[in-house]
Amino acid sequence: MVKRIFMLVIVVTVLGLLAPGAVLADTPKIKLGNEVLLDNYRHLIEGKNVGLVTNQTGVNSKGDTTIDVLAKDRSVRLKALYGPEHGIDGKAVAGAYVSSYTHPELGIPVYSLYGTTRKPTAEMLKNIDVLLFDIQDIGSRTYTYMSTLNYCMLAAKENGKQVIVLDRPNPMGGVIVEGPVLEAGYETFVGVDNLPMAHGMTAGELAKFFNRKIGANLQIIPMEGWTREMIFQDTGLSWVGSSPSIKDGDIDALFGYMATGLGEGTGVGQQDYFKWIGGLGIDASKFATLMNGAGLPGVVFKPEQRGERGGVRLNITDYHQFNPAKTGFYALAYAHSLNNFTVPKSGQTMVMFDKIMGTNKVGQWLEQGLTPQQLVQQYTPALNQFQEERKKYLIYGTDTPPDHPVDQAGILVFVGGNQVLFDSPPFVDSSNRLIVPLRAITEAMGAHVQYDQVAKEIYIGGHGKSVLFTLNSRTAVVDGVSKTMDTTPVIKNSRTMVPARYVGEFLGAQVDWDSSQRVVKIN
Repeated sequence: MVKRIFMLVIVVTVLGLLAPGAVLADTPKIKLGNEVLLDNYRHLIEGKNVGLVTNQTGVNSKGDTTIDVLAKDRSVRLKALYGPEHGIDGKAVAGAYVSSYTHPELGIPVYSLYGTTRKPTAEMLKNIDVLLFDIQDIGSRTYTYMSTLNYCMLAAKENGKQVIVLDRPNPMGGVIVEGPVLEAGYETFVGVDNLPMAHGMTAGELAKFFNRKIGANLQIIPMEGWTREMIFQDTGLSWVGSSPSIKDGDIDALFGYMATGLGEGTGVGQQDYFKWIGGLGIDASKFATLMNGAGLPGVVFKPEQRGERGGVRLNITDYHQFNPAKTGFYALAYAHSLNNFTVPKSGQTMVMFDKIMGTNKVGQWLEQGLTPQQLVQQYTPALNQFQEERKKYLIYGTDTPPDHPVDQAGILVFVGGNQVLFDSPPFVDSSNRLIVPLRAITEAMGAHVQYDQVAKEIYIGGHGKSVLFTLNSRTAVVDGVSKTMDTTPVIKNSRTMVPARYVGEFLGAQVDWDSSQRVVKIN
């Protein structure tokens, strides 16, 4: 029996591994970091005292909270919880002080990281071995959950603790990167590092980015199945409200946050849960005309007066094309052209507007009367530099560094949770079978191989089994018994290639597929 697990991330319908009549869902499914941890990396927390940084968003794909899952797991000792802004239940209003307390059911401390301190103290960490982080972000630099991650990494470094980030999707996707990059000297809790307004990174990727300065003992548990083009609606997950203003299932509030919420201190702001933006002295019709005339993709603006404030309501028509951060900067620039609002200025203390922007230059550009297009041109050079720097920290996609899963011809191959890297890429043959390089896959599965170039025979032995393949032959001999296959081993790119499914089955393993995850498992 093959004791290791080997997983092939493939298009299952192409390989012909689906059961008769099975149909892939229209919406791709992903496997969250908290699920991958328990399935593939449980050894990282088994027998250890664990602290968990989380809130109401820390759930798996079934809706079970990570708190409950770990509390019920006898192999883990859950010793402490840590809650960010809004508290561990997400009910405190923005900016409200949150107190620490003892969990009424678990009897363990629930430490507030938005109360007397925003960074875990040595006292808070003394009884734990490892600090898990499982919180859903919304993709904006100003949202404080990733600042909490940064502060936890700092504290872990100072106190000799390991940090494990259970990765989650960026709900805006991993493509849009927009806005001015935070400048040195403007770091605050609403802008903890040199990031643009929309960074297009997951929590795990941000942790890697943060760690270039921190140097913590960091482990990322990546998702399975997530790609950079996926927005939240593509994941198959349910949106759990991340704060009192972005409630359960309110996707428009989620996408409207950066588009309507950037005008802190200007008098131009959001209403109706980030679905409307406007202010005093703004002509709603003129505002809508300007915004609609800007050619911003994926959104239409409807003029709407709310009391004495004129503004526009956002109607997002294409969530994949919509650029929330760019929309927000256009809205600020056009609003300033209509009512000439007073731009907040930092003096001895930094005003919130500059904290949000990560610079005082945006205020200067507004006072200079720059158009939105000119404003974007001003911050683009620094943004382009960030885009290049960012590539080093991405986990998913073509920019993946070598210590993370690498896409080989669209197919990822794992054995026992470790990716097998080939010197010749796997491929799908005319029989719709996945064909992989012989030696790498057999060695990864703990078997040994011999190849007779004259007879063109391939012998694989291991786990009490013997298998004989012959190049270009549909007949294999397993423990002396002939078996017929629907495909053949071949030579390609000077490499001997074998059908992965038959290698697994002939070595006594069970081959299962997961259509929602597009994963084949051989156990």
